[in-house]
Amino acid sequence: MARILLTEDDEAVRSFVQRALELDGHTVKAAEDGAEAVEVLTREQGKFDLLVSDIKMPVMDGIALALHTARDWPSLPILLMTGFADQRERANGLDALVHDVITKPFSLADIRLAVRNAIAGVVPEQTRRYAS
Repeated sequence: MARILLTEDDEAVRSFVQRALELDGHTVKAAEDGAEAVEVLTREQGKFDLLVSDIKMPVMDGIALALHTARDWPSLPILLMTGFADQRERANGLDALVHDVITKPFSLADIRLAVRNAIAGVVPEQTRRYAS
């Protein structure tokens, strides 16, 4: 299965998503914020199949992390998560860099499907429904 870097500052959400992805047989490395994720990416030379990241985080947010990742590891797919409409709107300009943005709260089935689609390169029918 896939090697996934999960970046989420909320411990409960991070644990929930990590367990969900491990249920599908993925190996998940977790980071608490974008800066820690950059350290992991650098140390592991970007050798992940997917980056899953929250957008709103301290130190380095998910948008900055996505830009950094796309610059240094352009073939690494990126899936962003957010519970805030304004943060989802900020990701609007990243269509070329980000596979999808999944809105919190999401179910176990939702995140597992979003990850499967991102790894397979399948763009969901109703992707990128941004707030107006």
